[in-house]
Amino acid sequence: MASDNFVDYVKIHCTSGNGGGGSAHFRREKYIPMGGPDGGDGGRGGHIIVRGNKQLWTLLHLKYQKHLKAGHGEHGGGNLQKGAQGEDKYIEVPPGTLAKDAETGEMLFEITEDGEEQILVPGGRGGLGNDHFKSSTYQTPRFAQPGEPGTEQWMILEMKVLADVGLVGKPNAGKSTLLSVLSSAKPEIADYPFTTLRPNLGIVGYRNDRSFVMADIPGIIEGAHEGKGLGLRFLRHIERNSCLLFMIPADADNIHEEYKLLLNELKQYNPELLHKERLLAITKSDMLDDELKEALAKDLPKIPYVFISSVAQQGLTELKDLIWKHLNHV
Repeated sequence: MASDNFVDYVKIHCTSGNGGGGSAHFRREKYIPMGGPDGGDGGRGGHIIVRGNKQLWTLLHLKYQKHLKAGHGEHGGGNLQKGAQGEDKYIEVPPGTLAKDAETGEMLFEITEDGEEQILVPGGRGGLGNDHFKSSTYQTPRFAQPGEPGTEQWMILEMKVLADVGLVGKPNAGKSTLLSVLSSAKPEIADYPFTTLRPNLGIVGYRNDRSFVMADIPGIIEGAHEGKGLGLRFLRHIERNSCLLFMIPADADNIHEEYKLLLNELKQYNPELLHKERLLAITKSDMLDDELKEALAKDLPKIPYVFISSVAQQGLTELKDLIWKHLNHV
Protein backbone atom coordinates (compact mmCIF):
# COMPACT_ATOMS: atom_id res chain seq x y z
CA MET A 1 0.00 0.00 0.00
CA ALA A 2 1.89 3.06 -1.17
CA SER A 3 1.80 5.98 1.22
CA ASP A 4 0.39 8.36 -1.40
CA ASN A 5 -2.51 5.98 -2.07
CA PHE A 6 -4.19 6.77 1.24
CA VAL A 7 -6.48 9.76 0.76
CA ASP A 8 -8.86 10.54 3.63
CA TYR A 9 -9.96 14.08 2.67
CA VAL A 10 -11.27 15.50 -0.61
CA LYS A 11 -13.01 18.74 -1.58
CA ILE A 12 -15.30 18.37 -4.56
CA HIS A 13 -17.52 20.71 -6.59
CA CYS A 14 -21.02 19.27 -7.04
CA THR A 15 -23.65 20.42 -9.54
CA SER A 16 -27.06 18.81 -9.41
CA GLY A 17 -29.37 18.74 -12.42
CA ASN A 18 -31.95 21.35 -13.39
CA GLY A 19 -35.59 20.35 -13.22
CA GLY A 20 -37.47 20.13 -16.53
CA GLY A 21 -40.15 22.69 -17.27
CA GLY A 22 -43.84 21.80 -17.26
CA SER A 23 -45.75 21.79 -20.56
CA ALA A 24 -48.44 24.35 -21.51
CA HIS A 25 -49.98 21.99 -24.07
CA PHE A 26 -53.70 21.75 -24.99
CA ARG A 27 -55.53 18.68 -26.20
CA ARG A 28 -56.05 18.82 -29.95
CA GLU A 29 -57.79 15.90 -31.66
CA LYS A 30 -59.85 15.50 -34.83
CA TYR A 31 -63.22 15.79 -33.15
CA ILE A 32 -62.05 17.82 -30.16
CA PRO A 33 -60.48 20.97 -31.68
CA MET A 34 -60.75 22.95 -28.44
CA GLY A 35 -59.75 20.39 -25.80
CA GLY A 36 -58.58 21.34 -22.35
CA PRO A 37 -55.05 21.61 -20.99
CA ASP A 38 -53.06 18.37 -20.94
CA GLY A 39 -49.50 19.57 -20.33
CA GLY A 40 -47.36 17.12 -18.33
CA ASP A 41 -44.90 17.86 -15.53
CA GLY A 42 -41.16 18.26 -16.02
CA GLY A 43 -38.82 15.63 -14.62
CA ARG A 44 -36.70 16.43 -11.58
CA GLY A 45 -33.01 17.14 -11.98
CA GLY A 46 -30.50 14.47 -11.06
CA HIS A 47 -29.24 14.24 -7.46
CA ILE A 48 -25.62 13.93 -6.34
CA ILE A 49 -25.79 10.83 -4.11
CA VAL A 50 -23.17 9.39 -1.76
CA ARG A 51 -23.21 5.58 -1.45
CA GLY A 52 -21.25 3.34 0.94
CA ASN A 53 -18.99 0.70 -0.60
CA LYS A 54 -17.13 -1.67 1.75
CA GLN A 55 -14.73 -2.61 -1.06
CA LEU A 56 -13.15 0.85 -0.81
CA TRP A 57 -10.68 1.85 1.89
CA THR A 58 -9.68 5.34 0.69
CA LEU A 59 -11.00 8.38 -1.19
CA LEU A 60 -8.18 8.18 -3.73
CA HIS A 61 -10.58 7.72 -6.66
CA LEU A 62 -12.00 11.21 -5.96
CA LYS A 63 -8.66 12.99 -5.62
CA TYR A 64 -8.50 14.00 -9.28
CA GLN A 65 -12.26 14.10 -9.90
CA LYS A 66 -13.01 17.57 -8.55
CA HIS A 67 -16.17 18.37 -10.53
CA LEU A 68 -19.23 16.11 -10.41
CA LYS A 69 -22.41 16.82 -12.41
CA ALA A 70 -25.81 15.16 -12.48
CA GLY A 71 -28.14 15.12 -15.50
CA HIS A 72 -30.93 17.62 -16.20
CA GLY A 73 -34.60 16.66 -16.10
CA GLU A 74 -36.54 16.71 -19.37
CA HIS A 75 -39.52 18.95 -20.11
CA GLY A 76 -43.06 17.67 -19.86
CA GLY A 77 -45.11 16.95 -23.00
CA GLY A 78 -48.69 16.83 -24.19
CA ASN A 79 -51.16 14.12 -23.20
CA LEU A 80 -49.99 14.53 -19.58
CA GLN A 81 -46.62 13.05 -20.48
CA LYS A 82 -44.14 13.61 -17.68
CA GLY A 83 -40.53 14.45 -18.55
CA ALA A 84 -37.83 11.92 -17.66
CA GLN A 85 -35.85 12.69 -14.53
CA GLY A 86 -32.19 13.64 -14.82
CA GLU A 87 -29.57 10.94 -14.28
CA ASP A 88 -28.34 10.77 -10.70
CA LYS A 89 -24.59 10.95 -10.06
CA TYR A 90 -23.31 8.44 -7.47
CA ILE A 91 -20.19 8.92 -5.37
CA GLU A 92 -18.88 5.65 -3.92
CA VAL A 93 -17.14 6.02 -0.55
CA PRO A 94 -15.89 3.70 2.21
CA PRO A 95 -18.13 3.26 5.28
CA GLY A 96 -17.05 5.77 7.90
CA THR A 97 -17.09 8.77 5.54
CA LEU A 98 -18.45 12.16 6.62
CA ALA A 99 -19.99 14.72 4.28
CA LYS A 100 -19.63 18.42 5.14
CA ASP A 101 -20.60 21.75 3.63
CA ALA A 102 -17.26 23.28 2.57
CA GLU A 103 -18.44 26.85 3.18
CA THR A 104 -19.99 26.49 6.64
CA GLY A 105 -18.22 23.35 7.89
CA GLU A 106 -21.61 21.89 8.85
CA MET A 107 -21.64 18.10 9.09
CA LEU A 108 -24.45 16.84 6.84
CA PHE A 109 -24.35 13.08 7.37
CA GLU A 110 -22.13 10.06 7.84
CA ILE A 111 -22.11 6.91 5.73
CA THR A 112 -21.72 3.94 8.08
CA GLU A 113 -23.05 0.93 6.15
CA ASP A 114 -22.27 -0.79 2.86
CA GLY A 115 -24.92 0.23 0.30
CA GLU A 116 -26.24 3.12 2.42
CA GLU A 117 -27.25 6.10 0.27
CA GLN A 118 -27.61 9.78 1.18
CA ILE A 119 -28.44 12.71 -1.09
CA LEU A 120 -25.53 15.16 -0.97
CA VAL A 121 -26.95 17.79 -3.36
CA PRO A 122 -30.60 17.47 -4.46
CA GLY A 123 -31.63 18.09 -8.05
CA GLY A 124 -34.06 20.85 -8.97
CA ARG A 125 -37.76 19.98 -8.90
CA GLY A 126 -39.60 19.61 -12.18
CA GLY A 127 -42.18 22.27 -13.06
CA LEU A 128 -45.91 21.55 -13.09
CA GLY A 129 -47.75 21.32 -16.42
CA ASN A 130 -50.76 23.55 -17.18
CA ASP A 131 -53.14 20.69 -16.34
CA HIS A 132 -52.50 21.52 -12.64
CA PHE A 133 -53.71 25.08 -13.00
CA LYS A 134 -57.14 24.50 -14.57
CA SER A 135 -60.24 25.14 -12.52
CA SER A 136 -63.99 25.55 -13.00
CA THR A 137 -63.49 29.28 -13.46
CA TYR A 138 -60.22 29.15 -15.40
CA GLN A 139 -60.36 26.36 -17.96
CA THR A 140 -57.59 27.41 -20.37
CA PRO A 141 -54.38 28.17 -18.44
CA ARG A 142 -51.81 29.01 -21.10
CA PHE A 143 -48.84 28.79 -18.80
CA ALA A 144 -46.86 26.12 -16.99
CA GLN A 145 -44.33 26.15 -14.19
CA PRO A 146 -40.62 26.24 -15.07
CA GLY A 147 -38.30 23.71 -13.51
CA GLU A 148 -36.13 24.64 -10.55
CA PRO A 149 -32.42 25.11 -11.26
CA GLY A 150 -29.94 22.66 -9.80
CA THR A 151 -27.48 23.55 -7.04
CA GLU A 152 -23.76 24.22 -7.32
CA GLN A 153 -21.83 23.68 -4.11
CA TRP A 154 -18.39 22.76 -2.80
CA MET A 155 -18.51 19.77 -0.48
CA ILE A 156 -15.97 18.02 1.73
CA LEU A 157 -15.74 14.27 2.20
CA GLU A 158 -13.70 13.03 5.16
CA MET A 159 -12.99 9.43 5.99
CA LYS A 160 -12.60 7.95 9.46
CA VAL A 161 -10.76 4.67 9.73
CA LEU A 162 -12.96 1.86 11.08
CA ALA A 163 -11.07 -0.28 13.61
CA ASP A 164 -11.66 -2.04 16.91
CA VAL A 165 -8.51 -0.69 18.56
CA GLY A 166 -6.81 2.64 17.92
CA LEU A 167 -3.18 3.09 18.98
CA VAL A 168 -2.66 6.41 20.74
CA GLY A 169 0.81 7.75 21.50
CA LYS A 170 3.42 10.35 20.75
CA PRO A 171 5.57 9.98 17.65
CA ASN A 172 8.06 7.12 17.87
CA ALA A 173 6.19 5.39 20.71
CA GLY A 174 6.42 2.01 18.95
CA LYS A 175 2.90 1.89 17.47
CA SER A 176 3.98 0.86 13.96
CA THR A 177 6.37 -1.77 15.34
CA LEU A 178 3.60 -3.31 17.44
CA LEU A 179 1.22 -3.43 14.47
CA SER A 180 3.86 -5.06 12.27
CA VAL A 181 4.51 -7.74 14.92
CA LEU A 182 0.86 -8.50 15.75
CA SER A 183 -0.48 -8.47 12.18
CA SER A 184 0.62 -8.85 8.58
CA ALA A 185 0.49 -5.07 8.05
CA LYS A 186 3.75 -3.53 6.82
CA PRO A 187 3.83 0.06 8.09
CA GLU A 188 6.90 2.21 7.57
CA ILE A 189 9.17 1.99 10.62
CA ALA A 190 12.19 4.14 11.42
CA ASP A 191 13.84 5.67 14.47
CA TYR A 192 12.51 9.20 14.04
CA PRO A 193 9.17 10.93 14.67
CA PHE A 194 6.32 10.96 12.13
CA THR A 195 7.36 7.89 10.19
CA THR A 196 3.64 7.16 10.04
CA LEU A 197 1.95 9.80 7.88
CA ARG A 198 -1.35 7.95 7.41
CA PRO A 199 -3.35 5.37 9.37
CA ASN A 200 -2.37 1.74 8.89
CA LEU A 201 -4.81 -1.10 9.51
CA GLY A 202 -3.88 -4.60 10.58
CA ILE A 203 -5.94 -7.69 11.42
CA VAL A 204 -4.67 -9.23 14.64
CA GLY A 205 -5.23 -12.96 14.99
CA TYR A 206 -6.47 -14.21 18.36
CA ARG A 207 -7.27 -17.58 19.90
CA ASN A 208 -9.56 -20.05 18.10
CA ASP A 209 -9.37 -18.22 14.74
CA ARG A 210 -10.85 -15.05 16.16
CA SER A 211 -9.47 -11.62 15.25
CA PHE A 212 -9.82 -7.88 15.72
CA VAL A 213 -8.75 -4.84 13.69
CA MET A 214 -6.03 -2.52 14.97
CA ALA A 215 -5.24 0.95 13.58
CA ASP A 216 -1.82 2.56 13.85
CA ILE A 217 -2.56 6.29 13.78
CA PRO A 218 0.07 9.05 13.36
CA GLY A 219 1.51 10.17 16.67
CA ILE A 220 0.08 12.90 18.87
CA ILE A 221 2.05 15.99 19.83
CA GLU A 222 1.00 18.75 22.23
CA GLY A 223 -1.36 21.12 20.40
CA ALA A 224 -2.55 18.45 17.96
CA HIS A 225 -6.20 19.46 18.55
CA GLU A 226 -5.27 22.89 17.13
CA GLY A 227 -3.83 21.28 14.00
CA LYS A 228 -0.17 21.17 15.05
CA GLY A 229 1.91 18.32 13.66
CA LEU A 230 -0.49 16.10 11.75
CA GLY A 231 -3.21 17.50 14.00
CA LEU A 232 -6.82 17.10 12.98
CA ARG A 233 -5.88 14.81 10.07
CA PHE A 234 -5.48 11.87 12.45
CA LEU A 235 -7.62 12.77 15.46
CA ARG A 236 -10.86 12.12 13.54
CA HIS A 237 -9.77 8.53 12.90
CA ILE A 238 -9.73 7.82 16.64
CA GLU A 239 -13.46 8.61 16.85
CA ARG A 240 -14.33 5.35 15.05
CA ASN A 241 -12.37 3.04 17.38
CA SER A 242 -14.14 0.95 20.01
CA CYS A 243 -11.14 0.91 22.32
CA LEU A 244 -8.07 3.15 22.66
CA LEU A 245 -4.68 1.63 23.50
CA PHE A 246 -2.34 4.27 24.90
CA MET A 247 1.29 3.47 24.19
CA ILE A 248 4.04 5.10 26.27
CA PRO A 249 7.68 3.97 26.20
CA ALA A 250 9.28 2.77 29.42
CA ASP A 251 12.05 5.38 29.07
CA ALA A 252 9.60 8.34 29.02
CA ASP A 253 10.51 11.13 31.46
CA ASN A 254 7.16 10.85 33.22
CA ILE A 255 4.67 8.18 32.11
CA HIS A 256 1.78 9.69 34.06
CA GLU A 257 2.35 13.19 32.61
CA GLU A 258 2.66 11.84 29.07
CA TYR A 259 -0.63 9.97 29.51
CA LYS A 260 -2.31 13.17 30.75
CA LEU A 261 -0.98 15.08 27.74
CA LEU A 262 -2.36 12.49 25.32
CA LEU A 263 -5.68 12.43 27.15
CA ASN A 264 -5.93 16.22 27.11
CA GLU A 265 -5.41 16.38 23.33
CA LEU A 266 -8.26 13.91 22.83
CA LYS A 267 -10.47 15.84 25.25
CA GLN A 268 -9.80 19.18 23.53
CA TYR A 269 -10.65 17.66 20.16
CA ASN A 270 -13.78 15.77 21.23
CA PRO A 271 -14.75 15.22 24.91
CA GLU A 272 -16.82 12.17 23.91
CA LEU A 273 -13.57 10.29 23.24
CA LEU A 274 -13.05 10.11 27.00
CA HIS A 275 -16.00 7.71 27.22
CA LYS A 276 -14.21 5.04 25.18
CA GLU A 277 -12.47 2.08 26.79
CA ARG A 278 -8.84 2.98 27.58
CA LEU A 279 -5.93 0.58 27.98
CA LEU A 280 -2.22 1.25 28.53
CA ALA A 281 0.82 -0.51 27.09
CA ILE A 282 4.27 0.39 28.45
CA THR A 283 6.48 -0.25 25.41
CA LYS A 284 10.21 -1.03 25.18
CA SER A 285 9.89 -2.88 28.49
CA ASP A 286 12.64 -5.39 27.67
CA MET A 287 15.02 -2.93 29.32
CA LEU A 288 13.18 -3.29 32.65
CA ASP A 289 13.66 -6.01 35.27
CA ASP A 290 10.85 -7.12 37.56
CA GLU A 291 11.91 -4.71 40.29
CA LEU A 292 11.76 -1.69 37.96
CA LYS A 293 8.39 -2.79 36.59
CA GLU A 294 7.03 -3.05 40.11
CA ALA A 295 8.32 0.45 40.95
CA LEU A 296 6.84 1.93 37.76
CA ALA A 297 3.47 0.25 38.31
CA LYS A 298 2.91 2.23 41.51
CA ASP A 299 2.67 5.50 39.57
CA LEU A 300 0.81 4.38 36.45
CA PRO A 301 -2.62 5.79 35.48
CA LYS A 302 -5.54 3.90 37.01
CA ILE A 303 -6.46 2.00 33.86
CA PRO A 304 -5.70 -1.60 32.82
CA TYR A 305 -2.04 -1.86 31.74
CA VAL A 306 0.54 -4.30 30.49
CA PHE A 307 4.31 -4.14 29.97
CA ILE A 308 5.34 -5.13 26.44
CA SER A 309 8.27 -5.24 24.06
CA SER A 310 7.45 -5.68 20.37
CA VAL A 311 11.09 -6.30 19.43
CA ALA A 312 11.71 -8.88 22.18
CA GLN A 313 8.18 -10.35 21.76
CA GLN A 314 7.39 -9.88 25.44
CA GLY A 315 3.92 -9.38 26.90
CA LEU A 316 2.16 -9.57 23.52
CA THR A 317 -0.11 -12.49 24.43
CA GLU A 318 -1.11 -10.70 27.63
CA LEU A 319 -1.82 -7.55 25.59
CA LYS A 320 -4.08 -9.41 23.14
CA ASP A 321 -5.92 -11.06 26.06
CA LEU A 322 -6.45 -7.64 27.65
CA ILE A 323 -7.74 -6.09 24.41
CA TRP A 324 -10.07 -9.01 23.67
CA LYS A 325 -11.48 -8.90 27.19
CA HIS A 326 -12.37 -5.20 26.88
CA LEU A 327 -13.66 -5.40 23.30
CA ASN A 328 -16.05 -8.20 24.22
CA HIS A 329 -16.66 -7.33 27.89
CA VAL A 330 -15.72 -10.82 29.07
